[in-house]
Amino acid sequence: MSEPNDAELIERILAGDQERFSVLVHRYQQLLYRHATGMVSDQDAAADLVQDSFVKAYTSLARCQDPARFSAWIFRILRNRCHDYLRDRRQKTEPITEDMALAPGADHPETDYERTELNGRVNRALASLPEAQREAFLLKHVEGRSYDEMAELLNSSVSALKMRVLRAREALQLLLREAGTPGSDGV
Repeated sequence: MSEPNDAELIERILAGDQERFSVLVHRYQQLLYRHATGMVSDQDAAADLVQDSFVKAYTSLARCQDPARFSAWIFRILRNRCHDYLRDRRQKTEPITEDMALAPGADHPETDYERTELNGRVNRALASLPEAQREAFLLKHVEGRSYDEMAELLNSSVSALKMRVLRAREALQLLLREAGTPGSDGV
């Protein structure tokens, strides 16, 4: 028996089967967490923002106009929470995450050090991008979203998003080149 789609789950939840909301949480929690972590550069804050977004979605579920597009709806809730967090806290200079570093190998401490250094440079460069560019870059190159998906999620045109990603890539190349990062021309 296959899992019910989002619209079916929401119909059941609104009919009184609140336990089904956990299926939606399980389905989207990791994706939302990855995006929030990339946006706010703080794992604890990202987890709180995701949890807060699910609570908001649960309490407002009856207002979800298109239950088949629940993923886009909750993404917008999270996106707004991330924007509010960044505006309120002005935390744009923290590293994205420490666990995004490549896993260390037991036999190559020099390589591990270089990877850690490279990860730190990339995180600092990403954190210094304007919020809209960072968000577009993360959606495209970290989450692997298509421009059409991004346009739907961000309520923006494909051409505007292509320009944001291009500008983000150019800015990252410049920042990494200035930091002396080898291979930074291929960002």
